[in-house]
Amino acid sequence: MAGVEILPKEYGYVIIVLVLYCFLNLWMSFQVGKARKKYKVPYPNMYASKAENKDADLFNCVQRGHQNSLEMMPVFFMLMMLGGIKHPLICASLGAIYIVSRYGYFSGYATGDPAKRLTVGKYGFLAIFGLKICAISCGIKLLTS
Repeated sequence: MAGVEILPKEYGYVIIVLVLYCFLNLWMSFQVGKARKKYKVPYPNMYASKAENKDADLFNCVQRGHQNSLEMMPVFFMLMMLGGIKHPLICASLGAIYIVSRYGYFSGYATGDPAKRLTVGKYGFLAIFGLKICAISCGIKLLTS
């Protein structure tokens, strides 16, 4: 029985990239857990206090790298899912670039020098911009078809 194709076959790449980001997020959460033990930052504290912990900045950089990635995740996922409806290969490629840049962002931040988060991490902004264009294009194509 032939069905109506709602999504292009290539949308599978979009799904794979989104799941890969989930694995990256899981890895980052493990890095925060390791830093929590290393720098002795107990739960439920989200961040370390300089007054109570000499390594506060080091822990906070690891935590902040992950937290920023969590803050951006809904935007990334939404743009990938919407733009991928009409531009799955472009969105999957931009998503892969975004994942690499997020890894670089987190790894650079986790060094304890916040400036290093942008060495590779700055390319994530370009990927997000490209995903915005794809999502807008998808909306326009749906409205004009």
